[in-house]
Amino acid sequence: MCYDLTALLSENTYPGRGIVIGKTADGKHAAIAYFIMGRSENSRNRIFEENEDCGIRTRAYDESKLVDPSLIIYSPVRKLGDDLIVTNGDQTDTVYDFIKEGKTFEDALRTRTFEPDAPNFTPRISGIATVKDGDFSYKLSILKSDDGNDASVQRFFYEYAQPVAGKGHFIHTYRCDGNPIPSFSGDPEPVEIPNDLGVFTAMIWKSLNEQNKVSLFTRFIDLTTGEYETRIINKHE
Repeated sequence: MCYDLTALLSENTYPGRGIVIGKTADGKHAAIAYFIMGRSENSRNRIFEENEDCGIRTRAYDESKLVDPSLIIYSPVRKLGDDLIVTNGDQTDTVYDFIKEGKTFEDALRTRTFEPDAPNFTPRISGIATVKDGDFSYKLSILKSDDGNDASVQRFFYEYAQPVAGKGHFIHTYRCDGNPIPSFSGDPEPVEIPNDLGVFTAMIWKSLNEQNKVSLFTRFIDLTTGEYETRIINKHE
């Protein structure tokens, strides 16, 4: 069973930051999405822009209003060989460096923990999509506190070695809005993936809460050629 991604997003005013990875319905493309949301002025004062690693970085839209860059300025997406790494923080760089050294996605994330933003202790969510010689696989991870206990980290890893056409998985930082904000719980949610990048992009962007949404990145990767197409939407544009 797959959920309707539109419904999951539109019924949740604050999923926070989210990652979707899967395969298009026609089986021809890997589909990746990453979005950010914000409740504070500092969190909302961001845009996505392309970086030198065939990915993206966050940047303050208005530099004069930037207060604390430590958890909001990072590279969410970086490409390394056949791998596309996507995360909600600077663990992107940790994963990139470990893989470059011949280590694994899991090795990298076992050195990290949730964000130090008490009382939320925001989970670190991460994904990696590998497209090589016509094959496609992906992994997802979440690092979170034990029900708000900052003395106990829980690390979960999910591996999708044979993705099914038309199906992806969605993981996000928060279960819903709140004070403190409750962390995502359970396994990544299976969702339907359409064939068209424009449809995929619009579906996600239009479903995110208008007040809280900030930026969206989407990409389709051709499983035969490895060529890709990217879309970026920023609210501040």
